[in-house]
Formats: sequence, structure tokens, C-alpha cells
Amino acid sequence: MTLKKKMDQEMILAAKAKDKLRLSALRLLKSGLHNREIDLKRELNEAEFLQLLSAMVKQRKDSIEQFEKGGRADLVEKEETELKVIQEFMPTPMSEAELDAMIAEAIRETGAASVRDMGKVMATLMPKVTGKADGKMVGEKVKARLSIQKQ
Repeated sequence: MTLKKKMDQEMILAAKAKDKLRLSALRLLKSGLHNREIDLKRELNEAEFLQLLSAMVKQRKDSIEQFEKGGRADLVEKEETELKVIQEFMPTPMSEAELDAMIAEAIRETGAASVRDMGKVMATLMPKVTGKADGKMVGEKVKARLSIQKQ
């Protein structure tokens, strides 16, 4: 089943269950997908869909952080609900060991020797881990690995 069909089925179930928060989050997700397809003038492939989901997850996490600082518990709850719904469509996260192995492989592939080569490593690595690992965490791990390698 494609992710679009799954999303449509989840929307129907949420509507029947009268789960307004979930339905709202699913509509938001579908709207984001639809807007991206309009921009590209074609349907998204799975990798592009995962990039969209990753961007939406990052937005929700940033919003939650900001709303918590502002003392807006009502908005924090709404954003957390949306975050959970979006994460349902994401693949299972990578384990630390899998991620470390992929980082080592990307460093070997690019021949990176120092932190200056981080861009090359990230360009090789991110398409493989998008949606499966947090980009910020991946960047920190790559930087740490290249810093150690330099010494």
C-alpha cells in the first residue's frame, strides 16, 4: 500500500472516530504533500516523501520547543499530536550501530580526512538516512568522527 493510500485510509478512520486532532494532523500532512507535488508538477517518490516528512517533524520539534518556552501548553499538546501522526508514516529509526556503520562507509567512500570534508560526507550520507535518522544528530556524529580521525 502506498503512503498516500495509507494516509487516506487513516483520514477516513479518524473522521469516523471523530478524532479532530488526528484528522487535523492528517489533513495538514496531506496538504503539505499536495503542495510539494504542485511545486514539482509531478508525484513525489518515496525519498522525496520522506524528506517532506523529515522537514515536517523538524518543524514540529522546533515549534514544541518554542511553545514550551512561551508557556503555551495548549499549543505544545497540538504540536505533539501532529508530530506523533507524522512519525507514523516515517520508517523505523536506524540503530546507533547501523548509523555508525553508514557514517564509516561514507567517510571511506569520500576519502574524507578532516572536518573540512564534512560537506562531502554529509552529501553522500543524507540521502541514505533521510527519515531514518535525525539530520542534526548525523551531522554531530560525522563531525565527531572526522575530528577524531584528524588527530
